Amino acid sequence: METPVAAGVSARAEAPADLVLRGGTVLTLDEAGTRADSISVRSGRIVAVGGDPSGLIGAGTRVIELAGRTVLPGINDSHLHAAWLGARWPHTFFGAGAAGGVGAGHDPGAVRLLHSRADRVAALERAGQLLSEFGVTSYTDGGLGPGEDGGETGCFDADVLEAYRELAQARSLRQRVSVLGLYGVLDGPSALERVRAGATELAEMAPLGRPEWLRLAGLKIFGDGIPPMRQAWVSRPYDDGSHGGLLVEGARPNAPIEERAVALAAMVRAGHDAGLQVAVHATGDRTIQTVIDEVAALQGGLPGPGHYVIHGDLATAEQIAACAELGMFINAQSGIATATADWVAATAGPETADEAWRFEEALAAGVLALSSDAPILGPDWRVGVAGAEQRMLDMGASSEAGARERRLIDLLRAYTAVPAAQDGAASWKGTIEVGKVADLVVLGGDVLAAGAAGLPDVPVECTVLDGEVVYSRRV
Repeated sequence: METPVAAGVSARAEAPADLVLRGGTVLTLDEAGTRADSISVRSGRIVAVGGDPSGLIGAGTRVIELAGRTVLPGINDSHLHAAWLGARWPHTFFGAGAAGGVGAGHDPGAVRLLHSRADRVAALERAGQLLSEFGVTSYTDGGLGPGEDGGETGCFDADVLEAYRELAQARSLRQRVSVLGLYGVLDGPSALERVRAGATELAEMAPLGRPEWLRLAGLKIFGDGIPPMRQAWVSRPYDDGSHGGLLVEGARPNAPIEERAVALAAMVRAGHDAGLQVAVHATGDRTIQTVIDEVAALQGGLPGPGHYVIHGDLATAEQIAACAELGMFINAQSGIATATADWVAATAGPETADEAWRFEEALAAGVLALSSDAPILGPDWRVGVAGAEQRMLDMGASSEAGARERRLIDLLRAYTAVPAAQDGAASWKGTIEVGKVADLVVLGGDVLAAGAAGLPDVPVECTVLDGEVVYSRRV
């Protein structure tokens, strides 16, 4: 199949561009897989892709000579925890600088990291700078709100929303931010009536800022825990004969799992009925099925507002197909698969571990959004791409050169175009197309030649946000 090449697609161009990048490989990551050699930007928007941009270069135009380097759409890390990342960095739970063990939801010793609004603003600013250095131009903060007021780290409570509001008002955000509201404990219990009230509160909340920069995306629900800790609700028993459980509380103490599942479904319904996007931390196949069944009932089996499962470790092939039919997403982290596969094999059995993290099926279905969950993992998306491909190869994916290149493009879309769709923003960000925002990342080499496995060695050299260079290693 021939790769489409942009032949000077442009908008009307009466005025010179503010920024031109030329002489490299532009991977637009649009659905057609179009490639180009230049991009022209004016007033924060892309005005031309491909062709000779000379006619758009004026006295005030900044020109970046790519010299064979690669340009991608800005990276969208679609599930992370920015204040926690800013407070902890360079320490993560897995990978370089890791501290703490599997399943650690908070800092060992329950150390309070952030004490004041000023602390939270500083942590968000630090995370923003760090993410710029990795080429990240959008992210989703995966759970902030009164459910964590008084929480042990100070990184997730409602005051973090106010810190974001301050940064947005000062126009100091270094990424476009979506936020999920949290009305339970992070990695802990939540009660149906509190979540119902929270969904109403979120629906009535005043905008946090300019919607292209800071928006309240929806409701976060913690469905279950994780397989290595025997906390995910699963069909196949763990090594101790148990099936895990749900973090959702029932109507009475020690409620049976069936009652808790009804409460989880009711939480999903509450968010949906309030007009919110619902994101559920769900790793076990039974938890995932509970969410899918409720979404299917709410939507009449048709595509909806883009509800999604966070993690989805043990999602089955049938569940992935159902997500595609319902317009749902699975927001996964390949580094968690890399770090915990052996633990899953030990607690849930080798068969379960071998069938987990079905990235190939999710990628083919168009439902896979990849993210870091930082600071659980570091925010290096290049490592995430490499890890996802390795997992797919380990599960029998083709190693033929053409298949690997197509897979690389799809994995890059899982960090750009697909999370833009998760954000409900595919019409204006996530790919390099005329009219979309000029959020870009320049990599210091030939990404296609490097392949997914070699991507971590290709440096991030420049990050462009809204047409402005916000990070430059060498341009």
